[in-house]
Amino acid sequence: MSTYYAKTGEVPREWVLIDATDQVLGRLASEAAQILKGKRKPQYTPHVDTGDFVVIINAEKIKVTGAKATDKVYYRHSGYPSGLKEEPFSVAMQKHPERVIEHAVKGMLPKNTLGRAMGKKLKVYAGPSHPHQAQNPREIKLEA
Repeated sequence: MSTYYAKTGEVPREWVLIDATDQVLGRLASEAAQILKGKRKPQYTPHVDTGDFVVIINAEKIKVTGAKATDKVYYRHSGYPSGLKEEPFSVAMQKHPERVIEHAVKGMLPKNTLGRAMGKKLKVYAGPSHPHQAQNPREIKLEA
């Protein structure tokens, strides 16, 4: 009996819809990362992208626990001297709530070529509408 390794084209891809309304950011991100990696499939292979596409709607209605709403800060650097920019969580949620979820999920994916390919299968939208109706996404209910 030999070990089964999934090939790239063998694994069927599915589309999964997650509603982020009143979900905790970290818990939602870890569930989405597990689906993107394909860890919930019996043919999961660590070195092959076996995951599904994930569509997250209502990103603007996400919540965080504790004092993170006031204390959490996102940093980025321009590459120039004194180019460190910081943005509080509350400002990021007002400007671009979809980027907050993308940042959390991509932080839970591998930091290599395979992780970047998995990250491209994540689609996040601030409101309840999305352009992926043709793919017939299967809705997943997460515990609030």
